[in-house]
Amino acid sequence: GAEAKVHGETFNAAHLHELGAVDCIVDIFGTIIGLKLLGIEKVYSSDVNIGGGSVRTKHGILPVPAPATIEVLRCKIQDASLPRFAEQGRGCKIYSDGTPFELTTPTGAAILKELSSGFGNIPDMFIEKIGIGAGNRDFKDKPNVLRILIGQRKEQSAESREQKVAVIETTIDDMNPQIYEYVMERLFKAGALDVYLTQLIMKKGRPGIKLTVLCNSNEKEKMMKIIFEETTTIGLRFYEADRQTLKREIKEINTALGKLRFKISKLGSRIIKTTHEYE
Repeated sequence: GAEAKVHGETFNAAHLHELGAVDCIVDIFGTIIGLKLLGIEKVYSSDVNIGGGSVRTKHGILPVPAPATIEVLRCKIQDASLPRFAEQGRGCKIYSDGTPFELTTPTGAAILKELSSGFGNIPDMFIEKIGIGAGNRDFKDKPNVLRILIGQRKEQSAESREQKVAVIETTIDDMNPQIYEYVMERLFKAGALDVYLTQLIMKKGRPGIKLTVLCNSNEKEKMMKIIFEETTTIGLRFYEADRQTLKREIKEINTALGKLRFKISKLGSRIIKTTHEYE
């Protein structure tokens, strides 16, 4: 599909040059078979170093990254706010460290884009095995290697659930307070974990509000977009925080007043809190 797009042809009419070579098929199927033999359940990748300079192809000399490579790695802005976009790890971040060589080929880009559940830092894990594969070309300032770390994700405690969340804050002193109810409703509907307001005295003695939103880290951009669209703020602060919660479940319990819904919070198998729903 990427080759067809950069050539301005339909998918059926495109002729795959380098991307259709035998070694490309071997690379892709070899990767998939290897992951299966190793029992890998999820793949995460660092940000993608594309390199620099130029590369010789059947079309002549092309700038790095090659057109097909950048098309594979391209992130569609209009999709970036969708939850499924972030969950599928499609928002890969590229960079170049100035190495005058093609460090990411169209085949490598396709493998990383389709197999990776996320890009960036190494996830929390217990490392069990390390694999290193060296390339043919030697670089002066850095090793030309691909490194794979295999391990187990850190299991969440049986007594509690720990997760990374994004905290977004903004202070507002020039908005009709009747609008906050709608803004909070929209944020919750979009998947916010919590939204709350704090009263403040701001500059020039003006009464103001600090709007705080907690959300999953991969939904941060979506929440910020809503805040910018629906409030008068022109600036936001955000940071990552650890969150730990008790295991919770909702149950209906028969009482003398009829059936009531209760939220039951547990620490391991022990019930810590039982609270009936206000409604």
